[in-house]
Amino acid sequence: MTITRTICLGFLAIITIGTLLLMLPISITAGTWNSPINALFTATSAVCVTGLSMVDPGTYFSFWGQLTIALLAQVGGLGYMTTTTFLLLLVRRRCDLRQKIAMGESFDRPFLQGSNSLLISIISTTLIFELTGIILMLFVFQQEHGFKSALWLATFHSVSAWNNAGFSLFPDNLSSYRGSILINLVISVLIIFGGIGYQVIIEMYAWLVSYFKKDKARFIFSLNFKVVTSTTAFLLIIGTIGFLLSEARDPDTLANIPVQEKLLAAWFQSVTTRTAGFNTIDIGKMTAAGIFLSMALMFIGASPSGTGGGIKTTTLRIVFNATRSVLRGQEEVVMYRREVSVSLILKAVAVVFGSMMTVIASTLVMALVENNNAEINFLQILFESISAFGTVGLSMGITGKLSAWSQLVLILTMYLGRVGVILFMAAIIGDPRPNVIQYPPENLLVG
Repeated sequence: MTITRTICLGFLAIITIGTLLLMLPISITAGTWNSPINALFTATSAVCVTGLSMVDPGTYFSFWGQLTIALLAQVGGLGYMTTTTFLLLLVRRRCDLRQKIAMGESFDRPFLQGSNSLLISIISTTLIFELTGIILMLFVFQQEHGFKSALWLATFHSVSAWNNAGFSLFPDNLSSYRGSILINLVISVLIIFGGIGYQVIIEMYAWLVSYFKKDKARFIFSLNFKVVTSTTAFLLIIGTIGFLLSEARDPDTLANIPVQEKLLAAWFQSVTTRTAGFNTIDIGKMTAAGIFLSMALMFIGASPSGTGGGIKTTTLRIVFNATRSVLRGQEEVVMYRREVSVSLILKAVAVVFGSMMTVIASTLVMALVENNNAEINFLQILFESISAFGTVGLSMGITGKLSAWSQLVLILTMYLGRVGVILFMAAIIGDPRPNVIQYPPENLLVG
């Protein structure tokens, strides 16, 4: 079995286990058996760290059902191979070469040396951020809930935010805490660092250690660190400004709230559309410009080796810089005085094209299925499709209104968005075969 098939089948196995657990009466508040489609949809959404749900997780699922969702999101966020490899380390079994390669593939970062130490660093980073989020949010939730309830709310939302899952136990998601500076900042930080990628966090930690130790040698950041951090910061700023401009005068969203809440809501929306799925304003009441901006940010998504989805920030920068090189008449793509290889450019183009085709196919099928559904329009379907593929979880309120066939389409779309279109196709086709034949080049009209 190929490495890519191992990863894809691993995610399917976890989804299957999650579906069976969420079907049990113990997982449901009413104590009855859950419907298979609802259980499958929720399990897929959790494992694929999406956050789309056909029901209200806070009232429909019991504590055990909510715990199952949180655990599935944790496993899905860390990645199948990372989780299984960590479990092997706990029982002191050494990872073989195939497992190390698979773990590298699942994080889109091939490495063979130091895999165990890197894995421990990833788990440690996750625990530090999630525990910090739990402690900070506990102070806020405890003001309105008992200690046990507040502790569970803080734990669930910290896990959900770090893994960019977007599941919330409140009926209005986080709209009730739109004016809470602490909740907004804690959730935002968890989302950003969870989606920015473990490699960037570890590199940032190494720089801090070097800085405080006052090492004489200059610390050199990798190209990945520079591209991810600069692109993330740019998108966050542009998103905040864009949501302020599009929603500030809309009476259904930001017009009738204080300036501080406007800024917090615009910032939070800019952060959460990057594959997190939380919301402090009603998505269904946003302006057309706000909806379009949300779809663009959802499609871009987070960064490689992070817990989010989308085409990734690095892919966007490679395609952008390649376009700029063409406009300048240059044959090389250069970023921060480093040339990007042709193989990476081809991979970036393939990711963008494959992602666009997936969203188009998903939207088309759902539009055909829901053609006679008067409650749903095309914009809502397109938004839902991009949200599912980007593993975001934001919705204009149509998830529960969709037919079973459309929900199955969303399940497949969420799965493809999590494992990646390229990796999924590689799992189907098999290992690539080297091309030993070189063909003569010929010009072709483009554009």
